[in-house]
Amino acid sequence: MPQPPHERDVRGTPSTGGGGTSRRSGPGCAPRKGTVRCPTGGDRSAPPKVDPSIVHSSDRPGKSLNITIDDGPDPVWTPKVLEVLKENDVKAVFCMIGPHAKAHPDLVKKVVAAGHKLCDHTVSHNTAMDKKPEGYQSEQILDAQKMIEDAAGGAKVEYYRAPGGAFSPYSRQLAADHGMRPLGWNVDSKDFERKGTNAIVRTVENEVREGRPTVLFHDGGGERSQTVDALKELLPWMKEQGYGFGFPQR
Repeated sequence: MPQPPHERDVRGTPSTGGGGTSRRSGPGCAPRKGTVRCPTGGDRSAPPKVDPSIVHSSDRPGKSLNITIDDGPDPVWTPKVLEVLKENDVKAVFCMIGPHAKAHPDLVKKVVAAGHKLCDHTVSHNTAMDKKPEGYQSEQILDAQKMIEDAAGGAKVEYYRAPGGAFSPYSRQLAADHGMRPLGWNVDSKDFERKGTNAIVRTVENEVREGRPTVLFHDGGGERSQTVDALKELLPWMKEQGYGFGFPQR
């Protein structure tokens, strides 16, 4: 599976993430008597209004970080990540790939039961999403949302993260129209490069010190023992530095 580069439109324009004012909600999605008709089939209750700009800031006041975990759930690594988070009393956002969530509903439910939040990371993890037709983007986002919510047994997906940061004005508005805030990152642990636990720790420590609140890790897409070990070091260190932990603003 292709691994994400740095998010394309985080740095420089963190509040807008590329702009755009499209109000379309995707092919086949039209308001109808208080519901939204979607291409995934069936009617859904209309979601609350959500800001379509890419969010990085925390909903917790003061010195705070958002921990985000991508590309799972994975039957080997997600439980290990959950255990480290539990040991440190830290909540995170799990950005899940739709078919992975569908294949492992028990893990999705464990994530929710532990108090973590859910994020849509598409069906196919295509890092060229922003170059694809709107119909493709709609299917990737809305089908994944349904897979994750079905696996969760009722919990809502509150965020959307484009693979590799490949947001488009259309995809951001589509996600917002379906109750999901577009979610960026501005600290990339680069754990997918697997250069060693120490390299991951150094990268995060250096970038967090620059006042960037949203940190990206992975629990899927490959062997993640270095990520687990890095989290074991980083979460206590973050607390020692006076950081608290919140969720990205909605």
